[in-house]
Amino acid sequence: MLPHPTLSARYASPEAKPAFVDGLFNRGAAQYDKVVNWGFLGTGASYRRRILLQHGLIAGDHLLDVACGTGLVAVEAAKILHTAKHITCLDPSAGMLAVARTKLTAHFVQGRAEAMPLADNAYDFLTMGYALRHVTSLDGTFREFHRVLKPGGKLLILEVTKPTGRCAAFFFRLWFGLVYPWLTRLFTRSDEARDMMLYYWETMDACVPPATVLCALETAGLIAVRRDVALGLFSEYSAIKADPLRL
Repeated sequence: MLPHPTLSARYASPEAKPAFVDGLFNRGAAQYDKVVNWGFLGTGASYRRRILLQHGLIAGDHLLDVACGTGLVAVEAAKILHTAKHITCLDPSAGMLAVARTKLTAHFVQGRAEAMPLADNAYDFLTMGYALRHVTSLDGTFREFHRVLKPGGKLLILEVTKPTGRCAAFFFRLWFGLVYPWLTRLFTRSDEARDMMLYYWETMDACVPPATVLCALETAGLIAVRRDVALGLFSEYSAIKADPLRL
């Protein structure tokens, strides 16, 4: 199951998507943190840390941060864990991983969510921050999440979801589709950073609805699947891998 239809103006087929996305993020990696920080009014770090705590990340957990990007989620997780040694950061983009490596001494792996070169039943907690739209298969990705989590392990996916109300959807489109990319180009003077933010909007606009994501999580065998929403647009998908010894 695709997270959104093929964006033919960007790449020709689903098979061509990974190479396009990798190139996009490699080129925009140097500007990414700056753009995300002011684009979300400097609130992103505190929100990530608070949500990780709310969803049960505790000291001693072994954390896998899938599609870690520049390490924004992992950095906040390390503050909760009091170390980065129990964090594995996985991302297909060499450029994003290079930035993340400057921030924390985690274990870094270059790879895709749909086929992770990681052991079974290895992690207590798995996160994915604002990257679900960039995978090639929801089903394949969620099966991999189930595989690498320990029995009883927790999953948390953060996403930005287009509002359903007409007025809210209008302002969402105005900000993410027009103003945000324009300001990104103005302040960074980078066409690559602007294109990255334009692609963000295009994928958010075309993304499957939350009900489809929830169904795919359940189909992968995860339990306690739910979606919490902040400010009407920040989706927090959570789930657990069943532990047969506790059933």
